[in-house]
Amino acid sequence: MAKLHLGVLGSGAGSNMQSIVDAIDAGKLDADIRIVLADVEDAKILDRAKRHGIPCQYLDCAPWKTKLEGPAEDRCIELLRSAGVDTVVLAGFMRIVKPGLLAAFPNRVVNIHPAILPAFPGVHSWTQALDYGCKVAGVTVHFVDAGTDSGPIIVQKTVPVMEDDTPESLHARIQVQEHVAYPEALNVIASGMYRIEGRRVRIGR
Repeated sequence: MAKLHLGVLGSGAGSNMQSIVDAIDAGKLDADIRIVLADVEDAKILDRAKRHGIPCQYLDCAPWKTKLEGPAEDRCIELLRSAGVDTVVLAGFMRIVKPGLLAAFPNRVVNIHPAILPAFPGVHSWTQALDYGCKVAGVTVHFVDAGTDSGPIIVQKTVPVMEDDTPESLHARIQVQEHVAYPEALNVIASGMYRIEGRRVRIGR
């Protein structure tokens, strides 16, 4: 096992980052969070980071609204490297990351998506699953590649779709599994006992 030095990128409340902090504090994940960056100036993830004494700051991504590119990407890479980060965790980061960041941390940028990929990539995937009539939904943790929610899959968790589910109730149940899945996936990475073969992540020796 090799201790992970994490850099977290987020845009919102930071509940997935909190699950990682909790796993570290409970001795269930050998990692530390070196820095938290948010592209929203008043994002709650920054408040969470401050409460835990984790260095954090706002990352201005203008003029782009949906992607991390150009000077902002360069600044992000500089901040992550300066903090000694070896693994980048996207925790509700609502921007498309571009090749510069992926090249700076090859096969070490990880994302969580609230669906059983490859079904329902993109936004509001739980609503898509409900509208489609799915009987199960879930969450995927995957390595990030140049596509949208298309990288090699590390961990997946499923939840049943109830007959009386609303988008809100289904999303809440998926989030419970998100908080299990992210620390589990990071433990796989920390173990070093995996290999990426094309689209597959083979876990174990």
